Amino acid sequence: MSELLTAAAILAVNDLKIEKVETPEWGGHVCVRSMSGTDRDLWEADNIKKNKQDKYDLNLANMRARLCTKTICDDQGALLFNESQIAELGRKNAAALDRCFAVAQRLSGISKQDLEEMGKNSESSRSADSSSN
Repeated sequence: MSELLTAAAILAVNDLKIEKVETPEWGGHVCVRSMSGTDRDLWEADNIKKNKQDKYDLNLANMRARLCTKTICDDQGALLFNESQIAELGRKNAAALDRCFAVAQRLSGISKQDLEEMGKNSESSRSADSSSN
């Protein structure tokens, strides 16, 4: 049986994972790290936005770049980009961004089901709107 962990033991461990991703489109490779729980919550909140009718819409604008901004890092885990660079990063090669996005998803425990669930949450508000028209 495994050891029962204390709060101090959990808080002391460095549990962020880092993986190298080849990006020949950019002339080399980058490191991608897992997100913290806080970063993942913020990323998910950015993906679902309240509209003028007090319903929720899925925000796909720069979704890959927004995730990559929270995960592309140096070899020590320090992030390379900040939120003011999301649009600029989003204009980079889609294939390179997609590879980084896929690794960030896997390292951060974001499943295809999680992405579908975000879409369902926003679709249910849209279908309720369309049925009332």
